[in-house]
Amino acid sequence: MNGKKEAVEINIPPAEKKSALEGFSCNTWIWNVWHFCKEDSNRVTFSFKMGLSVLLVSLLSLLRAPYEVFGTNIIWSILTAVIMFEYTVGATFNRGFNRAIGTVLAGILAIAIGQLALRAGHVAEPIVIGISIFLIGVVTSLMKQWPSFLQYEYGFRVTLFTFALLIVSCYRMGNPIRIAMDRLYSIAIGGMVAVLVNALVFPIWAGEQMHKELVNNFNSVADSLEECVKKYLEDDGLNHPEFSKTVEDEFPDEPAYRKCRGTLNSAEKLENLANSAKWEPPHGRFRHFFYPWSECVEVGAVLRYCAYEVMALHGVVHSEIQAPHNLRITFQTEILDATSHAAELVRSLGKDISSMKRSLKTSLLKKVHSSTERLQRAIDMHSYLLTSYCDNPNPVTRSQTLSTSLNDRLADFDTNNLENTLTGNLPRAQGDSSHYYQDMMRKPSRRLHSWPPREVGAFEEEGGIGVNVLPRMRALESSAALSLATFTSLLIEFGARLHHLVEAVDKLSIMAKFKDEGL
Repeated sequence: MNGKKEAVEINIPPAEKKSALEGFSCNTWIWNVWHFCKEDSNRVTFSFKMGLSVLLVSLLSLLRAPYEVFGTNIIWSILTAVIMFEYTVGATFNRGFNRAIGTVLAGILAIAIGQLALRAGHVAEPIVIGISIFLIGVVTSLMKQWPSFLQYEYGFRVTLFTFALLIVSCYRMGNPIRIAMDRLYSIAIGGMVAVLVNALVFPIWAGEQMHKELVNNFNSVADSLEECVKKYLEDDGLNHPEFSKTVEDEFPDEPAYRKCRGTLNSAEKLENLANSAKWEPPHGRFRHFFYPWSECVEVGAVLRYCAYEVMALHGVVHSEIQAPHNLRITFQTEILDATSHAAELVRSLGKDISSMKRSLKTSLLKKVHSSTERLQRAIDMHSYLLTSYCDNPNPVTRSQTLSTSLNDRLADFDTNNLENTLTGNLPRAQGDSSHYYQDMMRKPSRRLHSWPPREVGAFEEEGGIGVNVLPRMRALESSAALSLATFTSLLIEFGARLHHLVEAVDKLSIMAKFKDEGL
């Protein structure tokens, strides 16, 4: 051997380069565009109106006569039309106002400082212009961050860039007054075209959009509440997916959950629509001045507080610790009754806002309160079922608290099948119905609903179900059963918050002058 190691050559095939168009399907793209436009037809309307406004201002440059009047300054009309044109009429008016104030202010400053620079002499002129640009930039950038002026942020931005362009153009081309006036005319033409096209051609009103968004939020909260309760009562815990998978998939089998989550994220959207609606003239159903748009935002805020409870209910449904299914359906009647009345009230409030009619919700609110009180009373009467590890010193008294409805529900269970699943020798008095019920509830929960999830066999392998193991098992069962108390308390809290929601909608109906339902 010569001390050299033999080299081993490994051939690694080069990675295949995927084309940018690989996996692209024209039919799929067209189908996605179709669905995107079908979700909101106003998107197509807005796009066509934008194209129309740009075409109209471009004709001023394409036609000879307007071009001879304005010359190259007509490009400012196109720029203004593109920048000012917003989705809703109110947003366009708002941006147009900021654009007009900023442009006029910039024009006045440019003319004044331009004249001052000319009087300063040829040498000092660029110095004066440079210092003025710096100072205007500092002042406008500082003022647009002031909390009271946040809604005029676009106006300060327009002032800065319009002033800078005008003052530099005047310095290079001379005659600052003529240049400033020509460009101001061009900007005014572009702004007028954008406003007229947006307001007269299939207008999209911010007020209508806000009412529609608010009504959709009411329906989303009601649908999500019913969907959550239905899933909680139907789920038997046998096929419970892992929490990480459900979070990753974002609960694809619960469409109302995603809508309710969108309600929680709608605060900024409602605020923007309210600010835009304030700039709109009386139109359609909103024919009086000073419509209380800010009160609509307040209603949306109260509704979001109710949506928080629904999201918390979804959290209980998808939690790792679950109450036994047979314990959940014990209170099924009270839970469904409270849910149906609460959802009916929420939808009724949304309907009032949609139709702009005022109706009394006293009877519906009383039904919600009475149903939640019945649920609370049922939980209170049978609270010992949620703390099965506590030994009651007087079992006879505890058995007497069982209501007739509870005894009827217990009769529906197949006790023979349950007794066949029992393992271990747990003592039970023959005449004590409550002990019997607790044994029936406890042992299936050991198999399915203990935390961490453990079957009865796991306890038996540790040495059988003895005296030392029983307290641990009862504590685990009680933790699982208490999740039902969490679910019902959240449902009761949702019903309590509806009182504030009714008050907020009533206040809006008075300020907005809703018609009475009988008229």
